[in-house]
Amino acid sequence: MSFSQNVKNELLQTEYNNSCCERALLYGLLIFGKSFSSYGISIQTENEGIAKLYKKLIKKYCNVRCDISVSPKGRSFSININKKSDCDKILGAFGHNDTASLKINHSNFDCQDCEHAFLAGAFLSCGTVSDPEKDYHLEFTVPYMNLSKSLITFLEETELSPKLSNRKGYNIVYFKGSGAIEDCLYLMGASSAMFEMMNIEIVKDIRNKANRTANCETANIERTVKASYAQIEAIEKIEKVKGLDYLNKDLMGMAILRRDNPEASLAELSKLSGMSRSGVNHRLKKLVEIAENI
Repeated sequence: MSFSQNVKNELLQTEYNNSCCERALLYGLLIFGKSFSSYGISIQTENEGIAKLYKKLIKKYCNVRCDISVSPKGRSFSININKKSDCDKILGAFGHNDTASLKINHSNFDCQDCEHAFLAGAFLSCGTVSDPEKDYHLEFTVPYMNLSKSLITFLEETELSPKLSNRKGYNIVYFKGSGAIEDCLYLMGASSAMFEMMNIEIVKDIRNKANRTANCETANIERTVKASYAQIEAIEKIEKVKGLDYLNKDLMGMAILRRDNPEASLAELSKLSGMSRSGVNHRLKKLVEIAENI
């Protein structure tokens, strides 16, 4: 099961102590469904639990009966209310006598928890969220432009900062970034999904830091090997052409130390010689320079 479906299943299990919050949840389900007008009110979902909740709450708060239709392969569930008197009853229950310019009616919220329940309903109707292992993206696919702008205003009033784009004629209200998505999940009531996402983020951060450290160590080893190869090549050239006794005492000692410890780093040569790293590095560079001038 996808992370998005896990979030929706968590929201479906939420119990509201006040009927006003449950009614706000229904309002979110309705207004962000497939259609919401006097010509038809409908929802289409891949989650059977959402369709059952939609049906149950419409009967409870609007006294309208409806049936769930299942697609031939059983992968999609839809409810379509086409009787005008039923549509008008539902619209009137939420103060929408005119849906020509559909916007969120804030008079349907009696408390702050109502707003959170409404957001949960909106997500159940038209929301998706990516698997945080792969990407950070949460979106609401809204069929009406004015409604999408109204949703943005609503979210901004809860101190969230969504963005708006268009995809195939649909208005996409979305969040990028783990922090914004975690805040949105928390407001909706999906706290378990929020903590799961935070844990994934922590693991990814640790993994990325470990990879960066490993890459850095690999690069350091490659540089050490490359430098050591050039130094040993220089020492062998000096020994072959002039002999190591051509060098002064200090350089000859360093040449022998490097020749006998080809894989040692500057830090390790520093410990073996009792010199500073800069002193070791200076003498090795001098050896390479002497070899180049022979």
